[in-house]
Amino acid sequence: MKAISQMSLGELAAYVCSHLDGRGIKVVLSGGGCVAIYASDKYSSMDLDFIDRLHATRRKLKEVLSEIGFTEQNRYFTHPDTPFFLEFPSGPLAVGSEPVAVVEELRLETGSLRLLSPTDCVKDRLAAFYYWNDRQCLQQAIWVALARQVDWEEIERWSRVEGEMEKFHLFRKRYKEDFDLQEKSNS
Repeated sequence: MKAISQMSLGELAAYVCSHLDGRGIKVVLSGGGCVAIYASDKYSSMDLDFIDRLHATRRKLKEVLSEIGFTEQNRYFTHPDTPFFLEFPSGPLAVGSEPVAVVEELRLETGSLRLLSPTDCVKDRLAAFYYWNDRQCLQQAIWVALARQVDWEEIERWSRVEGEMEKFHLFRKRYKEDFDLQEKSNS
Protein backbone atom coordinates (compact mmCIF):
# COMPACT_ATOMS: atom_id res chain seq x y z
CA MET A 1 0.00 0.00 0.00
CA LYS A 2 1.19 3.46 -0.89
CA ALA A 3 2.23 5.69 2.03
CA ILE A 4 -0.22 8.47 2.95
CA SER A 5 2.49 11.04 2.20
CA GLN A 6 2.54 9.79 -1.41
CA MET A 7 -1.24 9.71 -1.97
CA SER A 8 -3.03 12.10 -4.31
CA LEU A 9 -6.26 13.69 -3.11
CA GLY A 10 -8.31 10.97 -4.85
CA GLU A 11 -6.17 8.17 -3.48
CA LEU A 12 -6.43 9.54 0.05
CA ALA A 13 -10.20 9.94 -0.33
CA ALA A 14 -10.50 6.30 -1.46
CA TYR A 15 -8.28 5.13 1.40
CA VAL A 16 -10.34 7.02 4.01
CA CYS A 17 -13.65 5.98 2.45
CA SER A 18 -12.64 2.30 2.43
CA HIS A 19 -11.31 2.45 5.99
CA LEU A 20 -14.52 4.03 7.27
CA ASP A 21 -16.61 1.59 5.25
CA GLY A 22 -14.77 -1.32 6.87
CA ARG A 23 -15.85 0.03 10.28
CA GLY A 24 -19.50 0.47 9.27
CA ILE A 25 -19.36 4.19 8.47
CA LYS A 26 -20.75 4.91 4.99
CA VAL A 27 -19.54 8.21 3.55
CA VAL A 28 -19.79 9.94 0.18
CA LEU A 29 -17.34 12.57 -1.05
CA SER A 30 -18.91 15.87 -2.08
CA GLY A 31 -17.83 19.47 -2.58
CA GLY A 32 -14.52 20.68 -3.95
CA GLY A 33 -12.91 17.25 -3.60
CA CYS A 34 -15.24 15.96 -6.32
CA VAL A 35 -14.37 18.93 -8.52
CA ALA A 36 -10.66 18.23 -7.99
CA ILE A 37 -11.15 14.60 -9.05
CA TYR A 38 -13.38 15.32 -12.07
CA ALA A 39 -11.54 18.44 -13.32
CA SER A 40 -8.07 17.81 -11.92
CA ASP A 41 -6.31 19.81 -14.61
CA LYS A 42 -8.26 22.95 -13.63
CA TYR A 43 -8.89 22.76 -9.90
CA SER A 44 -7.18 21.57 -6.75
CA SER A 45 -8.57 21.28 -3.26
CA MET A 46 -6.96 20.62 0.10
CA ASP A 47 -10.07 19.37 1.87
CA LEU A 48 -12.20 16.29 1.52
CA ASP A 49 -15.85 16.82 2.46
CA PHE A 50 -17.47 13.52 3.35
CA ILE A 51 -21.19 13.23 4.03
CA ASP A 52 -21.90 10.44 6.52
CA ARG A 53 -24.97 8.57 5.27
CA LEU A 54 -25.56 6.69 8.54
CA HIS A 55 -24.84 9.56 10.94
CA ALA A 56 -22.00 8.10 13.00
CA THR A 57 -21.24 9.98 16.18
CA ARG A 58 -18.32 12.38 16.19
CA ARG A 59 -16.72 10.20 18.84
CA LYS A 60 -16.96 7.14 16.57
CA LEU A 61 -15.48 9.08 13.63
CA LYS A 62 -12.63 10.30 15.82
CA GLU A 63 -11.93 6.76 17.05
CA VAL A 64 -11.98 5.16 13.58
CA LEU A 65 -9.92 7.90 11.93
CA SER A 66 -7.31 7.74 14.69
CA GLU A 67 -6.65 4.14 13.58
CA ILE A 68 -5.09 5.54 10.41
CA GLY A 69 -3.33 8.49 12.01
CA PHE A 70 -5.88 11.32 11.75
CA THR A 71 -6.54 13.62 14.70
CA GLU A 72 -9.34 16.10 15.19
CA GLN A 73 -8.48 19.79 15.15
CA ASN A 74 -11.50 22.04 15.51
CA ARG A 75 -13.98 20.70 12.95
CA TYR A 76 -11.36 19.07 10.72
CA PHE A 77 -9.31 15.89 10.81
CA THR A 78 -5.64 16.21 9.89
CA HIS A 79 -2.76 13.80 9.38
CA PRO A 80 0.93 14.71 9.86
CA ASP A 81 1.93 13.09 6.56
CA THR A 82 -0.45 14.92 4.21
CA PRO A 83 -1.55 18.51 3.59
CA PHE A 84 -5.10 17.29 2.83
CA PHE A 85 -7.65 17.44 5.62
CA LEU A 86 -11.04 15.86 6.20
CA GLU A 87 -14.34 17.47 7.05
CA PHE A 88 -17.70 15.85 7.76
CA PRO A 89 -20.46 18.38 7.03
CA SER A 90 -23.86 17.41 8.35
CA GLY A 91 -26.16 15.56 5.96
CA PRO A 92 -28.34 14.56 4.43
CA LEU A 93 -26.61 13.91 1.12
CA ALA A 94 -28.45 16.39 -1.08
CA VAL A 95 -28.01 19.00 -3.80
CA GLY A 96 -30.19 22.00 -3.20
CA SER A 97 -33.54 20.75 -1.95
CA GLU A 98 -33.25 17.25 -3.46
CA PRO A 99 -31.63 14.12 -2.05
CA VAL A 100 -28.87 12.54 -4.14
CA ALA A 101 -30.24 9.38 -5.77
CA VAL A 102 -27.16 8.00 -7.53
CA VAL A 103 -23.68 7.73 -6.05
CA GLU A 104 -20.65 6.93 -8.21
CA GLU A 105 -17.91 4.58 -7.13
CA LEU A 106 -14.28 4.83 -8.22
CA ARG A 107 -11.86 2.03 -7.53
CA LEU A 108 -8.31 3.18 -6.97
CA GLU A 109 -5.14 1.43 -5.82
CA THR A 110 -5.86 2.66 -2.27
CA GLY A 111 -9.52 1.59 -2.05
CA SER A 112 -13.03 2.33 -3.27
CA LEU A 113 -14.36 5.87 -3.22
CA ARG A 114 -18.04 6.78 -3.22
CA LEU A 115 -18.61 10.28 -4.58
CA LEU A 116 -21.21 12.47 -6.23
CA SER A 117 -21.75 11.77 -9.93
CA PRO A 118 -20.43 14.42 -12.33
CA THR A 119 -24.01 15.63 -12.83
CA ASP A 120 -24.64 15.96 -9.09
CA CYS A 121 -21.21 17.55 -8.63
CA VAL A 122 -22.26 20.24 -11.12
CA LYS A 123 -25.57 20.69 -9.26
CA ASP A 124 -23.70 20.89 -5.93
CA ARG A 125 -21.47 23.68 -7.25
CA LEU A 126 -24.42 25.44 -8.91
CA ALA A 127 -26.30 25.37 -5.60
CA ALA A 128 -23.57 27.55 -4.09
CA PHE A 129 -23.80 29.86 -7.10
CA TYR A 130 -27.60 29.95 -7.03
CA TYR A 131 -28.00 30.63 -3.30
CA TRP A 132 -24.85 32.53 -2.33
CA ASN A 133 -23.83 33.93 -5.73
CA ASP A 134 -20.48 32.13 -5.40
CA ARG A 135 -18.79 32.80 -8.74
CA GLN A 136 -15.92 30.41 -7.98
CA CYS A 137 -18.44 27.58 -7.67
CA LEU A 138 -19.99 28.63 -11.00
CA GLN A 139 -16.55 28.24 -12.60
CA GLN A 140 -16.06 24.88 -10.89
CA ALA A 141 -19.40 23.66 -12.28
CA ILE A 142 -18.25 24.71 -15.76
CA TRP A 143 -14.93 22.89 -15.38
CA VAL A 144 -16.65 19.65 -14.35
CA ALA A 145 -19.15 19.94 -17.22
CA LEU A 146 -16.26 20.48 -19.65
CA ALA A 147 -14.26 17.54 -18.29
CA ARG A 148 -17.02 14.95 -17.80
CA GLN A 149 -20.23 13.85 -19.41
CA VAL A 150 -23.17 15.33 -17.52
CA ASP A 151 -26.94 15.06 -17.90
CA TRP A 152 -27.90 18.53 -19.10
CA GLU A 153 -31.64 17.78 -19.04
CA GLU A 154 -31.37 16.74 -15.39
CA ILE A 155 -29.39 19.87 -14.48
CA GLU A 156 -32.00 22.02 -16.22
CA ARG A 157 -34.90 20.16 -14.52
CA TRP A 158 -33.24 20.54 -11.13
CA SER A 159 -32.54 24.24 -11.76
CA ARG A 160 -36.21 24.78 -12.63
CA VAL A 161 -37.29 23.05 -9.38
CA GLU A 162 -34.83 25.23 -7.46
CA GLY A 163 -36.35 28.33 -9.11
CA GLU A 164 -33.04 29.39 -10.65
CA MET A 165 -33.56 29.33 -14.42
CA GLU A 166 -32.01 32.77 -14.93
CA LYS A 167 -28.76 31.64 -13.31
CA PHE A 168 -28.98 28.29 -15.13
CA HIS A 169 -29.05 30.17 -18.46
CA LEU A 170 -26.00 32.16 -17.36
CA PHE A 171 -24.27 28.85 -16.51
CA ARG A 172 -25.12 27.47 -19.99
CA LYS A 173 -23.87 30.64 -21.67
CA ARG A 174 -20.58 30.63 -19.71
CA TYR A 175 -20.15 26.90 -20.37
CA LYS A 176 -20.61 27.45 -24.13
CA GLU A 177 -18.07 30.29 -24.12
CA ASP A 178 -15.51 28.13 -22.28
CA PHE A 179 -16.29 25.13 -24.50
CA ASP A 180 -15.71 27.22 -27.64
CA LEU A 181 -12.42 28.54 -26.25
CA GLN A 182 -11.33 25.01 -25.38
CA GLU A 183 -12.19 23.76 -28.88
CA LYS A 184 -10.37 26.69 -30.47
CA SER A 185 -7.21 26.04 -28.44
CA ASN A 186 -7.35 22.31 -29.29
CA SER A 187 -7.41 22.96 -33.06
